[in-house]
Formats: sequence, structure tokens, C-alpha cells
Amino acid sequence: MDQIRVPSSILQEIINHAREGYPEEVCGILAGNDDEVIRIYRMTNMEHSPVSYFMDPKEQFQVMKQMRSEGLKMVAIYHSHPDSQAYPSQKDVSLAFYDDVAYIIVSLAEEPPLVNAFEIKGGSVREIQIVEV
Repeated sequence: MDQIRVPSSILQEIINHAREGYPEEVCGILAGNDDEVIRIYRMTNMEHSPVSYFMDPKEQFQVMKQMRSEGLKMVAIYHSHPDSQAYPSQKDVSLAFYDDVAYIIVSLAEEPPLVNAFEIKGGSVREIQIVEV
């Protein structure tokens, strides 16, 4: 994946979610087809931490079921970095279990917030372009 197409409204929703959750990290799933996002699912960060996140497994299961019933797939996972850069931490890299999705990070350390997307495979990180649609 070289790019991910995200509607402006969903990018704004990710930023709003990050601001509402501050100072803790927030997380969520972006669903769609191929490299195009069409739906956002806000998830609960069970860790309630400013430096890490863990999605509620029950919520995740429900979202996966709903996506499947609507013919959508997980295109990206997003989370926030309340006070650090929009780049995957070592923990983010070690917990990146999905090779075929983008990982989107919003940093509130800057104003306006910075949103970046990455492909994380086998411990290596490569930035991919976010195309706002």
C-alpha cells in the first residue's frame, strides 16, 4: 500500500477523538475497501494511558462482525500520540500484527495536529501518503 484515501470528515473525526481523549491515547478502526476509508469506528482504550493503547476485544469483535456484514474490511488502525510525534513508537511497531492495513497516528504535540500513515511489516516502518478526499 502506497497511499490511503481518507475523507476530510473522517480525518477531522480522528483529530476530534484525539482531543476529546487527551491526555490519554485514543484508538479506532477505519473500514472501507482497498485503500479507501469510508467508515470510522471509535474504540475504547482499555489501558487509559498517555503512552499506549489496547482496544477492547469485545468491541473489536463487534466491529469486525459489523464490517463483514457490510462487505467492508479493516483498512487502517488509528491512535493518538498526545504529547509525542506522529511516528510509531517501538511498542507500536512490536504490536503491529496486521501487515495489510495502514497505521495512522495523530500527534497533538503540534497545532494543528499532525496526522501521518505508515505501513509496518516485520518490524520495519514506511510512511505512506494520506490522500484527503
